[in-house]
Amino acid sequence: MHFDFAGKTAVVTGGANGIGLATARLLSQYKADVWVIDVEDQHPLERASTFGAHGTAADVRSRESMEAAFAQAGSDLDMVIACAGIVSDATLADTNPSDWDRIIAVNLTGVFHTVQIAAQTMIKRGKGSIVLAASTNSYDGEKNLIAYNASKAGLMGILHTAANELGPHQIRVNAVCPGLIRTRLTQDLFADPRATREYFRHIPLGRSGDPMEVANAIAFLASDAASFITGAALLVDGGQLATKYGTWNEERADFFGDRWWLK
Repeated sequence: MHFDFAGKTAVVTGGANGIGLATARLLSQYKADVWVIDVEDQHPLERASTFGAHGTAADVRSRESMEAAFAQAGSDLDMVIACAGIVSDATLADTNPSDWDRIIAVNLTGVFHTVQIAAQTMIKRGKGSIVLAASTNSYDGEKNLIAYNASKAGLMGILHTAANELGPHQIRVNAVCPGLIRTRLTQDLFADPRATREYFRHIPLGRSGDPMEVANAIAFLASDAASFITGAALLVDGGQLATKYGTWNEERADFFGDRWWLK
């Protein structure tokens, strides 16, 4: 499916890496005027310039920083994609409160700032589309990720409330819920073939996802093709949440090339 975003302005937070970068590139490819917002050490200006977009440094935890970044993008916002996020592994018992605060601040409060600032601009225009990068972890309790899971579950509250309140202003709010996607945040898992083998048992498509596969879903939700969709959370997980006990085993399949294959 091809989208035409010519004449439309898009902001992508966390747009210098991973899913955010893939989304920013795709929206730019579809002729949107794209603004990449990310922290300074991710070099958003330089990264955005490689595909004809704008870039500015901001910290989603800081309201002042985000307001300044959005001001650069202007008042004619059509699409805002909230992709900024971080993760840290620790058991519930061992999670440091400072790590909890940091993850909640970026993944949840940062999205609140993003959505509220976007809404204040879009309400004046009487239109707009907002897409949140949530997660399959919005629904499950994957071990060693208590802060991340809580932050992503919280996004469902933002999603549903924002869709309810902003719908009368013709502003749509949706979310994507990726499963395991190969990005810098998940690279440690991919370094261990045994770990990926076991993890992929529970994904019906037998593999991980690519950032562009999530970007495609985001572009759809942001586009006029999804004009009657709001408050929705679209799973982009290879079917992971559709299975309870796992799909793959050695009796019917082999694991090679970073994925499971039927014999």
